[in-house]
Amino acid sequence: MLGAVGAFVGMSAVAGLLVTAAVTPAIAVTGMAANNGIGVFEGLPEYLQVGQLAQPTTIYAKNGDQDVPLATFYSQNRLPVGFDQMSQAVKDAAIAGEDPRFYSHGGVDIQGTMRGVLSTVSGGGVQGGSSITQQYVKNVLLQKCEAMPVKTAAEKKTYQSCVDDSTGVTPDRKVKEMKYAIGLEKKYTKDQILEGYLNIAGFGGTVYGIEAAARYYYNTTAAALTPAQAASLVAIVNEPTGLKIDNPDSKTNGAANGYAANKDRRDYILGKMYEYKKLTKTQYDDAKKTPIQPVITPSNRGCQTAGNAAFFCDYVQKIILNDPSFGKDDDTRSANFLRGGYKIYTSLDLDLQNVAQDTLNSYVPMEYKTDIGGVLVGVQPGTGRVLYMAQNKVFTEDAELASTSKKYTSINYATDRDYGGSSGFQVGSTYKTFTLAEWLKEGHSLYETVNANIRTYPSGTFKGYCFPGGSYGSTGTRWPTNDSSGEEGTRSAIQATQLSINTAFVSMASQLDMCKIRDTAEAFGVHTATNDPLGTNPASVLGTNTIAPITMATAFAGIANGGVTCTPIAIDKIVDGGGKEIKPPATKCTQSVDPAIAAGMAYAMQKVTVSPGTAAGMNTTGKDMLAKTGTTDNNNQLWLVASTTKVAGAYWVGNVTGDQDMRKIYPTHGTTPAIARTAVMRTMMSAAVGKYGGDSFPTPSSKLVQGAQVAVPDLTGKSPDEAKTILSGLGLDSADGGPQDSAAPAGTVSSTNPAAGTSVGKGTVVTIYTSNGSLVALPNVVGQKLSDAQKALTDAGFGVKVGGGASPDDIVQAMDPGAGTPAKAGTQVSLTLQKGSTPTPGPGAGG
Repeated sequence: MLGAVGAFVGMSAVAGLLVTAAVTPAIAVTGMAANNGIGVFEGLPEYLQVGQLAQPTTIYAKNGDQDVPLATFYSQNRLPVGFDQMSQAVKDAAIAGEDPRFYSHGGVDIQGTMRGVLSTVSGGGVQGGSSITQQYVKNVLLQKCEAMPVKTAAEKKTYQSCVDDSTGVTPDRKVKEMKYAIGLEKKYTKDQILEGYLNIAGFGGTVYGIEAAARYYYNTTAAALTPAQAASLVAIVNEPTGLKIDNPDSKTNGAANGYAANKDRRDYILGKMYEYKKLTKTQYDDAKKTPIQPVITPSNRGCQTAGNAAFFCDYVQKIILNDPSFGKDDDTRSANFLRGGYKIYTSLDLDLQNVAQDTLNSYVPMEYKTDIGGVLVGVQPGTGRVLYMAQNKVFTEDAELASTSKKYTSINYATDRDYGGSSGFQVGSTYKTFTLAEWLKEGHSLYETVNANIRTYPSGTFKGYCFPGGSYGSTGTRWPTNDSSGEEGTRSAIQATQLSINTAFVSMASQLDMCKIRDTAEAFGVHTATNDPLGTNPASVLGTNTIAPITMATAFAGIANGGVTCTPIAIDKIVDGGGKEIKPPATKCTQSVDPAIAAGMAYAMQKVTVSPGTAAGMNTTGKDMLAKTGTTDNNNQLWLVASTTKVAGAYWVGNVTGDQDMRKIYPTHGTTPAIARTAVMRTMMSAAVGKYGGDSFPTPSSKLVQGAQVAVPDLTGKSPDEAKTILSGLGLDSADGGPQDSAAPAGTVSSTNPAAGTSVGKGTVVTIYTSNGSLVALPNVVGQKLSDAQKALTDAGFGVKVGGGASPDDIVQAMDPGAGTPAKAGTQVSLTLQKGSTPTPGPGAGG
């Protein structure tokens, strides 16, 4: 009782001080004090800074030339509208129900305040009496609290203190509220304050503001609200939890009431509107007879509403939450995203997105006996704009649902872990692309050959400036094998690329700097999905690094763009809640390799899409297209990455968990994912070319294709070591072809491949064959008498074959095999004869 009396005395004193300042609007607005009592307010701030209201953020995608909404995010579902976008009925309902003297007081309604004081005494607490302006002040202060982080115990305590200071029913808080209200009346017009109040007020749950309330409860707009609807909504403001009308089984004070409580308050407001002549008698009667019939129209929020673009939507959200320009820390960025009213216009092309999703749905099931995943993602060369991002799963943020069904996940397999992705996947032979780039950078050519035989490599064979001591260890051996048989022998770099020959690429890498191969990959924007350093061990040449598909698509876009790689971006434009453009995260373009090197890479990688390439038949567009396949150990992960000058795309299919062989399952189309990947990318890249076209790749220089030309010398009869030294001096490599039948001295060079005199590029592998001494050169018996010829050939170990009727004096006209031909002992030599010449006449002969 004493507390109530104290509150009465306190509030009475406040009311007395406010009479002069507030009862006459002119004095309040000018700030003139009629007596010194008003000085009690001098220690309080005069003006309340009205910040931007929390508004939903919307993400948009491209549908042709139109920007269409994908998803909406909010902590408060609010759609601010102007004063002229609110029906007169809702303005009248707010004033009649909450503050009938709104247009006549100076921010504080003295009669209402005194009524509240009397209620305080009779009810045992400070209550009521707040004008619309005062309620607006309270909501503005509460908005500031709602933007605070509440993760830690300290943050929660600070937040609660803020709420108490904004909404508590203490005389001290009411004094501050009144002072702020008077200040607002000096700064804003009555219409502006009423507009602000109707936009900020809570209408139950997450619904804030009259426009969102009209849409949610009645599926209409604030401008179209009828008197009955307007009064029903304004009634909710009085007690949002108990009077909202989205649950017919709602209870007030523990008792079920349906919509009865709202109707009682609504009818009271309608009665006040009639009393103040805002409704005619007929309008009042009609409105009062109208039943409470809400048309609940939820405003769905979050990426799960974005359909087949949900994973892209999540990627965009993560970009905002990772970018410091949207706030100093995670909590601030999250609050700004949920409350800032951003309109985020993205790069997503819904035409390509639909093709990507339909194709994945056709070839990669959402659920299988093991957990397999699939991704199609595309970027635009030269801009980095992400054009499509599809996945074979349903996006969900429900951890329990994701844990019980392989169909659902929140993990975006296309992206890095920091952007909602996984830890990445081994990329297999797609990584050979960067060895090819370094090969060309170091002066080698596409038709230069290497020894692609299966062989062991001591670990120290592999060099690198970043290795301790300059080499990859001094112990251990490496023995790569190939995906298919028959790929060994001498192979050119372009063959190695077209057929994806492991042994050839390891041989190429053994001639390069492993650390520079990594550097070249990084120059194309390649990094692991976890941001761990790229591996540089010899196996990395064959694709053991775990990388996200969007990263590989970006790198291939860089090759197709003349060696200029542009980091991926997903946002074209951002407009904040106040209509101001905010600079979105921008792409960063880097000259990864010289344009000439990129042209050489593209030349070789185009061969992958034609027979006998590993993606033969993929390109049916008639436009230049480069590509590279990738397959990891045990066929766990499969890749096919491709690019035209206009669109680059990456396809990954493989194990999310488990160890399923992608060449031994038949999930769709009666075929394996390994075989189907060509069809998948043929569909995707054909759609991309159909919409964006494609230009021709530049023609590479002959130096990069053929290399500097050298004539293979004649090494016959030389020792193998001497022959290798000669070849090395000419810039040619050598390989041992083993022994062969030859007439040359045993152990000496018998022949080479390419043969002596052939023009080849520097670095070409020349195979050296050595003689086993098993052959003898046929003696030349042409011009000899048959008898002499027979003796010479027989003595040399060969047989003789002549026609019938031959005479010992007949002359050998030809021999087959020819003279000098190496031949094995016993070989029959056919002789062509001419009858012996006429004897010379003796003395005295003739006449």
